[in-house]
Amino acid sequence: MMMGDPTESAPQSGEVPRNTMLFECAWEVCNQIGGIYQVLRSKAQFMLRGWGENYCLLGPYLPERAATDFEAAPPPPALAELLVTLEREGMVAHYGHWLVDGRPQVLLLELKLPRERLNRLKHDLWSQFQVESPPDDELVDNAILFANAANRVLSAACRTWVGEKSPRILAHFHEWQSGLAVAMVRRGGLPIATCFTTHATLLGRYIASSSDDLYQRLPQIDHALEAKRFGISAPHQIERVCAQNATVFTTVSPITGEECVYLLGRKPDVITPNGINTEIYDVGHDFQTLHRQHKDSIRRFVLGHFFPSYSFDLEKTFFFFTSGRYEPHNKGFDLCLEAMSRLNAELKHAGLGVNVVFFIVTSQPIRSLNPHALRDRGVLEELRTVSEKIASQISEGLFLHGAAGEDVKLEDLVEEYWMVRYRRTRFALRANRLPFTSTHVLLDEERDEVLKQINALDLKNAKDDPVKVVYHPQFINSVNPFWGMEYEQFVRGCHLGVFPSSYEPWGYTPLECVCMGVPAISSDLSGFGRYLADVHPDHDRHGITVLSRRDQSLDSSAKELAKKLLAFCRLNRRQRVALRNSVEAHSHSFDWSRLGEAYNRAHMLAVENHIRVS
Repeated sequence: MMMGDPTESAPQSGEVPRNTMLFECAWEVCNQIGGIYQVLRSKAQFMLRGWGENYCLLGPYLPERAATDFEAAPPPPALAELLVTLEREGMVAHYGHWLVDGRPQVLLLELKLPRERLNRLKHDLWSQFQVESPPDDELVDNAILFANAANRVLSAACRTWVGEKSPRILAHFHEWQSGLAVAMVRRGGLPIATCFTTHATLLGRYIASSSDDLYQRLPQIDHALEAKRFGISAPHQIERVCAQNATVFTTVSPITGEECVYLLGRKPDVITPNGINTEIYDVGHDFQTLHRQHKDSIRRFVLGHFFPSYSFDLEKTFFFFTSGRYEPHNKGFDLCLEAMSRLNAELKHAGLGVNVVFFIVTSQPIRSLNPHALRDRGVLEELRTVSEKIASQISEGLFLHGAAGEDVKLEDLVEEYWMVRYRRTRFALRANRLPFTSTHVLLDEERDEVLKQINALDLKNAKDDPVKVVYHPQFINSVNPFWGMEYEQFVRGCHLGVFPSSYEPWGYTPLECVCMGVPAISSDLSGFGRYLADVHPDHDRHGITVLSRRDQSLDSSAKELAKKLLAFCRLNRRQRVALRNSVEAHSHSFDWSRLGEAYNRAHMLAVENHIRVS
């Protein structure tokens, strides 16, 4: 493994620290749970371009997850030496590559420890940092075990790599599940520069889910009391310890930075916004063609879901959607539905002759697919099969009779069997009911917040309602019998993504839309929306709208969102095509090649500060 130039001269802007080995550590390395996985995966190629073999990720060894995300490989000499040290000290680490773009090298750490060792770590955690650790809390126990394992790796590296040409060590930790090692490194006096990034304060997320005025209340919040109220004292204390002990502390947006000051007791040194690897979405000029193709697939779903009850003009129908983790208030699902109710009334009044099908895509416990919706889908596919058979008979018959110069009636060209089957299938498709608002039978429908709000707003998918609602409580993928398409294809087929979050430290969903040429709405209470407002004030011109939610009531925000949605519905086809072109052309502004420079600045600052303190 090349360790780089040992010179101590400061690199130029945009470069990474020289003669430095970077370990980037997170619970979601080779372990897909949420947003951190996406951040690290999409950032990998950018990191490798700057660091090369001086970059290695640390994650937990979870055999089931590793089976699909991790490929074992022989380690390069320097890491092989480190692994020997670890093995000699009784620790097991698996070297290999993460199976993502760039295939970065990774060490996955086994976390098993005897109960008495874990209890000793918990005692040290309290005596050294006054962090409590409740008994039998698997989440907290794993955070302690993972931090201990990472600290042992870093300690072993310091003992293994010695001499003038040995690299400095920089360790970057993401979120409290891994970051406790920051405090262990500092308490142990290891000669290591550290970075800690919180992507969302844990306490901020909890408060926001139950309150509309988080940012107004921040200066008055008693963080310890609030953490106790929500039952998250231990994770919150760990997060504060991580932030306060890191050489450099970062977060993903200025709005989350406000939380950090009051909830974690430290202002971020650097804002490290989340970029995206635009190359994986780049299909050149084909993005317009793919929009048409995947829009047709969504139309087939709409045919099966709505047309058994009634029909409407699909050529004049827009597909809007929102998606994300099931946090109806934080993710803005509640605001979306309020706005859709208003849009429904305004479209009726405006008489534009257009319809909107609005999809809410999330994940909730379910009992099953909706059996009636599934049956309708099956009957629709039967109708397609029968229609194609009849069409082939007519085509062949017309050709033969035409070649013979004979006149013929079309009905004479179809076998009686297929005509009867066609009539029966058409009859079977008819349903004397309104289309369902949910595609699945939920485990607890009576307490589902989204369903309750849909019913309260009387969004019942009536024939004369221009706005139709489809609640899809499972993430879309190709094995779902309703779709047969991937989520990315679904996004490409939609006309507009709507993500007016009330709490969103960053927000990848609108960013993914942008990369696929789909116009999107974000909010000024999301990190991405705040970034747009600060850095790209002309974002509206590029089809990326930022809804004002800060210091606004739900009612006023819903009114403004409905106004923006109605304006979109008034666009003609040429205007929509031009807007998609502008969105796609602007997407490269958010690539890691640009936004990743903030990570370089954080890493340089950490190394420089550590050298200065040392």
